[in-house]
Amino acid sequence: MGKFASLESSLRDLTDLAALAEVSDQAILADLEKNASSLSDSLREVEREAKFSEPVDRDDALVTLHAGAGGTEACDWAEMLTRMYERYAERKGFSVEITDILPGDQAGIKSITFFVRGTYAYGLLKGEAGVHRLVRISPFDANKRRHTSFASCDVLPDVKDDIEIKIDEKDVRIDTYRSHGAGGQHINKTDSAIRLTHTPTGVVVACQNQRSQIKNKEKAFQILKIRLYELERDKQRQAMEKRYDEKGDIAWGNQIRSYVFMPYQMVKDHRTGFEVGQVDKVMDGDLDAFIDSYLESRATKR
Repeated sequence: MGKFASLESSLRDLTDLAALAEVSDQAILADLEKNASSLSDSLREVEREAKFSEPVDRDDALVTLHAGAGGTEACDWAEMLTRMYERYAERKGFSVEITDILPGDQAGIKSITFFVRGTYAYGLLKGEAGVHRLVRISPFDANKRRHTSFASCDVLPDVKDDIEIKIDEKDVRIDTYRSHGAGGQHINKTDSAIRLTHTPTGVVVACQNQRSQIKNKEKAFQILKIRLYELERDKQRQAMEKRYDEKGDIAWGNQIRSYVFMPYQMVKDHRTGFEVGQVDKVMDGDLDAFIDSYLESRATKR
């Protein structure tokens, strides 16, 4: 059954329940409220999917986070953002697969790359690309001063095998090194991690989450394919920017959102103006309102 047919069927069931509720007990009314809430959620999902504009929106997402300037503060912020996206994926029933991680010197992470796997994962998360700003009282500052930290987020679609991206292995330098992250004695004592450098473009990718060097190499080439595909898409976007004068909307490096923990609580998206005061909920993965606001803004511009 298609989504629209399913919605129509649910609406008919809801109408029947409403008729029963007029002449029945409170149990029927409770069912009516529950079903109405479920139908409303389903309708929002359909409306959200209708705003997706690219074929790759249905694909899995490859997310990379980098801590900005600020040392331990920024590394801690990158780790907080990682948890936020993991919790968002959990809410959506998506899975997360970490492929590379570089821990901070004292706490947090300097960088991390992970797949978010689920239908429309890329379409939902693509608006998260940009610079995220944190303002809070630092837990690492003995004087309890307020600090501002930055972390960048990059989101790419997972390129499927039916998309042609030719990579000549003669153009790729392959380096092995010892893994940084957790994984037991084997992963820590062998040079199983792989780093690929694509000489013509300068693109560098790494993978260390598998115990096998061969598996890490396969995964690294998959990620390299994604990044080379994104380079081609960048060329197309740059052409569109010149044509439609939208430069800046999709450029890398823009500060897209601020998360203020002190002296007040607020999360604000600088592209849409949407903001909420419940910082804890956002950091626990409650991102739907921000994602819907971004998609609505893009749909309006189109």
